[in-house]
Amino acid sequence: MKIFAAEFIKSCVSPEQFPSGELHEIAFVGRSNVGKSSVINSLLNRRDLAKVSRTPGKTRAVNVFLVSTSDPDLSQFYLVDLPGYGFAKVSKSQRAQWGPLIEAYLDDRASLLAVVLLVESRVVTDLDRQTIAWLRSIRRNPLVLATKVDKLKSSERVRTLRQTHRDLGLVEGEMLIPYSSVTGDGRDRVWRALREAAGSLRTDPA
Repeated sequence: MKIFAAEFIKSCVSPEQFPSGELHEIAFVGRSNVGKSSVINSLLNRRDLAKVSRTPGKTRAVNVFLVSTSDPDLSQFYLVDLPGYGFAKVSKSQRAQWGPLIEAYLDDRASLLAVVLLVESRVVTDLDRQTIAWLRSIRRNPLVLATKVDKLKSSERVRTLRQTHRDLGLVEGEMLIPYSSVTGDGRDRVWRALREAAGSLRTDPA
């Protein structure tokens, strides 16, 4: 699948600013410093579309990008970058603002095709587990990516990813995609899963 265009549209600080229309939306969520911006840039074959920062919690709004591709089921869609959770270096008041904004987006969007949840392959936190549980409770079963797998030695990769799968409480058959923004490992698997999600809507008689 080719990415024809990807452009930043807007930052939303209230639900009233969320995108309107009928385009599919794919949301990315994860703990701060998990490498979310790098993953988005890697998936879209762009170097700095999503701004990469060394400061956790830098994404402070719901950022929306419009993407056009060669795939008929995902010819045009919104990629939505949500603020990271676990942002210890920002104020409690800022965290209090972000929580309801993220929840309002994930809970209410009829156009939301998929939620991509990023976790670090070597570090699973209680917040990661809580996020998966909450997403399941609102019927948003996430596509889970284990980031930074390029930092794993080949001898430890299988063992570490199996442990990550268990630590997250994923059951047999639930997918955990290893991903590296450095090497592009996992990129094709992610797009395949997203295309299948879009295609299933097209073929679903309901």
